[in-house]
Amino acid sequence: MPAKTLDTLFHETLKDIFYAERKIATSLRKMARAAQSEELRAAFETHEQETQTHLERLVAVFEAIGKPPRGKTCDAIEGLIAEAQEIMEEFKGSPAHDSGLLAAAQAVEHYEISRYGTLKAWATQLGLKDAATLLDQTLQEEDATDQKLTALAETVLNAAADEVAET
Repeated sequence: MPAKTLDTLFHETLKDIFYAERKIATSLRKMARAAQSEELRAAFETHEQETQTHLERLVAVFEAIGKPPRGKTCDAIEGLIAEAQEIMEEFKGSPAHDSGLLAAAQAVEHYEISRYGTLKAWATQLGLKDAATLLDQTLQEEDATDQKLTALAETVLNAAADEVAET
């Protein structure tokens, strides 16, 4: 049995996030269609486009380490997407729908931020400078998306859901 090294862990985690990003792209399209707020719909559509770029970067990372771009089932993202689906079904038409949908999207963002931060650190440790640079670009974009979603929640969605509840 081959030794389990940081390089092995890096590759396995890379496959995990590759799978996750493909699932996220599909989920973002569904969430955009389900969003009641135009602002949230636009945020999801923008992030879905960014996710395509993230997938392209991941392919470049696989190429940089001489491995074929392949995913492996990511149970964490499956669970987070299932939660988003549950919110879309259970809160459909309610004033809290978009707040719940945005919270589900942020849970996904936080997962991505964690994965990309870890992968960047490992790539740096392994001397994979090009991979670290590509992963850092995506990490910065994921963080920016998280900040935009927070601002949308705090300035529009949460207040709108609360106002309806108070009337």
